[in-house]
Amino acid sequence: MWQTDGGGEVRLLFAGFLAAFALQAAGVDGVVVNASTGKPQGGATVSLFQVTKDGPQMVDSVKSDAEGKFAFAKEFQGPRLVQAAYKGVTYNKMIPPGMPSNGVNLPVYESSKKPGSAHVDQHMMLLEPTPEGVLRVSESYVFKNDGTSTWNDPDAGTLQFVLPEGAGGKVEINATGPGSVPVRKAADPGPKPGTFKLDFPIKPGDSRIDLTWSMPFKSPGVFESRDLFKGGQTRIVAPKGVVIKGDGVQDQGTEPQSQATIYGVKGPAYKVVVEGVGLLKQDAPAESGEDNGAPRLTENLPKIYGLMSSTAGLPDTVNSVKWFLLTVIGMLGCGFALLYRKGNPNESAPQTKAKK
Repeated sequence: MWQTDGGGEVRLLFAGFLAAFALQAAGVDGVVVNASTGKPQGGATVSLFQVTKDGPQMVDSVKSDAEGKFAFAKEFQGPRLVQAAYKGVTYNKMIPPGMPSNGVNLPVYESSKKPGSAHVDQHMMLLEPTPEGVLRVSESYVFKNDGTSTWNDPDAGTLQFVLPEGAGGKVEINATGPGSVPVRKAADPGPKPGTFKLDFPIKPGDSRIDLTWSMPFKSPGVFESRDLFKGGQTRIVAPKGVVIKGDGVQDQGTEPQSQATIYGVKGPAYKVVVEGVGLLKQDAPAESGEDNGAPRLTENLPKIYGLMSSTAGLPDTVNSVKWFLLTVIGMLGCGFALLYRKGNPNESAPQTKAKK
């Protein structure tokens, strides 16, 4: 226990404040480590950014030495971003205020044009027919990479996808790497008409690519598409008031808070009938004031706000929340799918609706 007398406690607190300030304003140094080989990586380009309300501002750039070491003497307050460029891929590490900026471990990976362990784990499509005769489509591709190398194929792209003629080739893309924030990307024409490819490295860990596009649509109407990836599962999410029908379509349950229905479809090509109009309301109220223990989407909303960059504007924040909701619905769909296949052991017929 600290023993103080008179103004000792005040002086101690003040000293602690000065120490914290010194830690905040210290320079940045550390080591670039090749996580594929487990050895220090020399020759990587390491850049230091100051994160401001106007976005990241570059402060300086150096090369890691033969032992992988790098150092920046510049001192400033606020969050900092350290970025290493290695074999055509950049790897980021945030240093929030109050966190040590010395001895930073910055991992990089070897790159390969082959997927290796990287694959699409889930593909979710939110279909929102509007009363104005437009079908809004939000797609989310969740990648998993359990290997020790980055899948990077600028020529063929790590994601190839299809857009119908009615979309006019217009699509908004946001890509999120492991431990990162969404970045705006643009797709290039694919090898066949109506196909597109995206150059986005799939690093070890979980990544997500979100697509938003629209097309003219009249309900009831036919929606068809196909997956250009191998493996993974495709699910269609329909808001309350919208029903999906078709061969191979499986009703996997209803998310209790938004009342959105989750459907499983069999790929790689699928053709469904969409009936009704409706939007996924992010602030949908519960059907009653009672808490029945069912998972609610709004319980997780504060977490996404904490993950957002402090420089993000309201549109970006709302967009991220939408994708967060869609991802949560897709995760719930996994559980619903298991219940659907297993059925109720107390009944002879399998259940077609998930029950809590």
